[in-house]
Amino acid sequence: MPLSLVRPGETSYIKKVKGKMETRAFLEKLGFVEGCRVTVVSENRGNVIVSIKESRVAISREMAREILV
Repeated sequence: MPLSLVRPGETSYIKKVKGKMETRAFLEKLGFVEGCRVTVVSENRGNVIVSIKESRVAISREMAREILV
């Protein structure tokens, strides 16, 4: 299931990051790696705000669709 479908307050674990190589590399630098725990904090104007590795990160809904949990 893509991260974009996870409801605020729910915690999941990343199974795979899809997309172009540049997108995957960018998300990896933010901490989106396989096996990592991620919690959706909120959704705001098409962005998804998540808590990952003790940080809060906002990503676009399009990027969230590329992250499978």
